[in-house]
Amino acid sequence: MTALTLSTAGPATLRADALVVGVAKSGKGLVVAPGAEAVDAAFDGRLAAVLETLGASGAEGEAIKLPAPAGVKAPVVLAVGLGTAPEGDAEYAAEALRRAAGTASRVLHGSKKAAFALPVGSVEDAEAIAEGALLGAYAYTAYQEQSGKNAKKPLAEVALLGGKPRDKAFKAAAERAQVLAEEINRARDLINMPPNDLYPATFAATAQAVGKEHGLKVQVLDEKALAKGGYGGILGVGNGSVNPPRLVKIAYTHPDAVKTLALVGKGITYDSGGISLKPAGHNETMKCDMSGAAAVFAAVVAAARLGLAVNVTGWLALAENMPSGTATRPGDVLRMYSGKTVEVLNTDAEGRLVLADALTRASEENPDAIVDVATLTGAMILALGNRTFGVMANDDAFRTEIHEIAEEVGEASWPMPLPADLRKGMDSPTADIANMGERMGGGLVAGLFLKEFVGEGIAWAHLDIAGPAFNEGGPFGYTPKGGTGSSVRTLVKLAERTAEGDLG
Repeated sequence: MTALTLSTAGPATLRADALVVGVAKSGKGLVVAPGAEAVDAAFDGRLAAVLETLGASGAEGEAIKLPAPAGVKAPVVLAVGLGTAPEGDAEYAAEALRRAAGTASRVLHGSKKAAFALPVGSVEDAEAIAEGALLGAYAYTAYQEQSGKNAKKPLAEVALLGGKPRDKAFKAAAERAQVLAEEINRARDLINMPPNDLYPATFAATAQAVGKEHGLKVQVLDEKALAKGGYGGILGVGNGSVNPPRLVKIAYTHPDAVKTLALVGKGITYDSGGISLKPAGHNETMKCDMSGAAAVFAAVVAAARLGLAVNVTGWLALAENMPSGTATRPGDVLRMYSGKTVEVLNTDAEGRLVLADALTRASEENPDAIVDVATLTGAMILALGNRTFGVMANDDAFRTEIHEIAEEVGEASWPMPLPADLRKGMDSPTADIANMGERMGGGLVAGLFLKEFVGEGIAWAHLDIAGPAFNEGGPFGYTPKGGTGSSVRTLVKLAERTAEGDLG
């Protein structure tokens, strides 16, 4: 993991492989952002002019390397774009700083140490830069290293200038950024791991090992315990695989906690679609269908490492959805853990089946709120694109709160409705409910299905992260190609607000 240090050294005097500075767009052209004054002076006040000559505009995502001038100990200056410069006394937005720092770390893969001289006007700025730099430094190289390829290693050390290492608030912010980045990167590792190595049993074993390390209570229900307990949804999805399903409960408790959050994650370690087989071109990235469970797992561990005064229980509904002679068929009826029966019309609508059992089980403990996270529907990608997740809930105020938290931490989200008229489409002549309804509004239909399995009187929200969970395009900002760790920051911030007594 990339190391993080706070430094009071001047940008020109710190020894590093590269010095990162910020530039931005203004009405007068390119401007050098605060924090880089000494570097600009070493360029005789012409850093912006030199960069403009090279085509720099200050746009987000832009990164230009320059040989450092005399007087700067780092051999390279890396100028990253911050977008439009704020007017007057306004500060740069935290997300702009986070993305710029992430861009710099990605560009500097292979370097040992980089000094970040981006604008630090507050503790929040320092934390955003640290978080972005650590997340941008991520690279999944485990299998390349094993095969002997010369994979470019992530940036080894981030030195944050202007971070005031003796200030308690800055130290706490740096520690939080380090924990958060490490847990998001843990989720990314799990998402990126090949499905022949990550299947329900190995995911459960990982949860047990990490739980032991951080003092968490972990309970694993194997296929026998699931059958004895009547978890028909999880078993029905996992029936077709040689790798049987698991339900994992991972719990963090705090002696001063007065509220409890339950987090439920969809953990389909590989999704072929089952008997309703996915078409060619849609199977290749389906190792990512456990991204919700990875996010929940990471969030619980982060809450424990941060010592939050809230009880947080994670439920990982793990199964592998495969076609075989034992697989659930379209037309089969499953009896769920709740006792309700579900007619399976499409075996590729499997995530809602495993989540339903886990939601019912989580509800039995009567938490103050439940949030489930899932790469649930392609319909949500059609509605919101690849970078925004949808938020649905049985309580409008709770939905708004989740949306606002996500926006605050830099995760794009959008509140979505649960129209009652769409429920009729899931009526079944055979069972209590079908796992499919109207095709139009499919993401909302899935949310309505899940709502049926939430305990009465419990606030519940559903995050459909199908779009942002796995980045099939090129990396950008602090977001890598592959698993992203989407929603971990939102869940952790929700836990922090709950601990502070601010949960509505």
